[in-house]
Amino acid sequence: MKKKKMGRRNRAAVVVLGDFGRSPRMQYHALSLARQANLEVDVVAYGGSDPHAAVLENRSIHIHEMKQWLRALRHLPKLFSPLILLLKPLFQIFMLMWFLCIKIPAPDVFIVQNPPSIPTLLAVQWASWFRRAAFVVDWHNFGYTLLGLSLGRSSWFVRIYHWFEKHFGRMADGALCVTRAMQHELAEKWGITATVLYDHPPEFFHPASLEEKYKLFCRLKKNIIYPYGIRDCVSMGTMGTSTSDSNDTLFTTQVGTEISLKMNRPAIMRLRLKHVAFRTMWLPAEDYSLLLGSADLGVCLHTSSSGLDLPMKVVDMFGCGLPVCAVSYPCIEELVKVEKNGLLFSSSSELAVELLMLFKGFPGECNLLKLLREGALETGSSSR
Repeated sequence: MKKKKMGRRNRAAVVVLGDFGRSPRMQYHALSLARQANLEVDVVAYGGSDPHAAVLENRSIHIHEMKQWLRALRHLPKLFSPLILLLKPLFQIFMLMWFLCIKIPAPDVFIVQNPPSIPTLLAVQWASWFRRAAFVVDWHNFGYTLLGLSLGRSSWFVRIYHWFEKHFGRMADGALCVTRAMQHELAEKWGITATVLYDHPPEFFHPASLEEKYKLFCRLKKNIIYPYGIRDCVSMGTMGTSTSDSNDTLFTTQVGTEISLKMNRPAIMRLRLKHVAFRTMWLPAEDYSLLLGSADLGVCLHTSSSGLDLPMKVVDMFGCGLPVCAVSYPCIEELVKVEKNGLLFSSSSELAVELLMLFKGFPGECNLLKLLREGALETGSSSR
């Protein structure tokens, strides 16, 4: 990191031009800076989803919510698109400069999430100069590759975005990145020296106890067993449970004070693929970690626009001792070790074969699933 002359303020600013509640890596940065470095942390981001309770309850973390670009303007005719394309970043840069240069106390360092790059990198670079603070970019991915998914890599706007991202990224005093593959790309093609900081699961990701599983499935009972149509395999009574029995869930049961897993419970997911039920729920952060800790297997469909980033959700799964079947792409093996903590697949037929293999004999033997679970738990425990 380049050195800047400044007084020690014992303060850091974490900047996210997005929903902070949906940025787990930046939440973990804030927690680490507050807990391990004993710093006061100012988070400047958009609101929306609630961050984890551990972030909200930490008295050293101060969250400052910026106002978002007026959503009503999104519905204007396409004739106004060029004007909106100009006005939106101007509005965003004004909001960023107001918070970073005036509203929050001067920090020792600004840590900014990238992407998005425009206008975030420019605003934070200006703010770091004005407040005599260090400027660190945390590279999650490349913004121009994400933009290229919708506009195409040959678009003039994507080329401008690429230049902007590279130019202002190189002006930072330091850089973090998520994989060794990205570190190599930044060094060879961008002239940026970055430190690899792998995502690690915090302590609230852990295998759920029987009591935690029971209470979670009681809370989610109606969402899980409510029939989503006449052919839904998880309908009232079909799977041996009903909404009237308050001590009974699809996966657990309670007799007196004793809680146990059902022997006829389905796997999350189940062997007979014609009897698979899909449930999509938006959960509070606390229930999300409990759901992972209660599951039998995780499936990750993440594919990278750059081929250089890793899925945060798999890190969460390993923290809960949950093995994963993940889509294969160039750098995924930095995280998923085949036949140690998970498996990789490149097609739906490969995933089907893996599911059949892993859940053969469920919930009894399943030796490979048990082996992968041990490996996932070891990976999660060693990387905290």
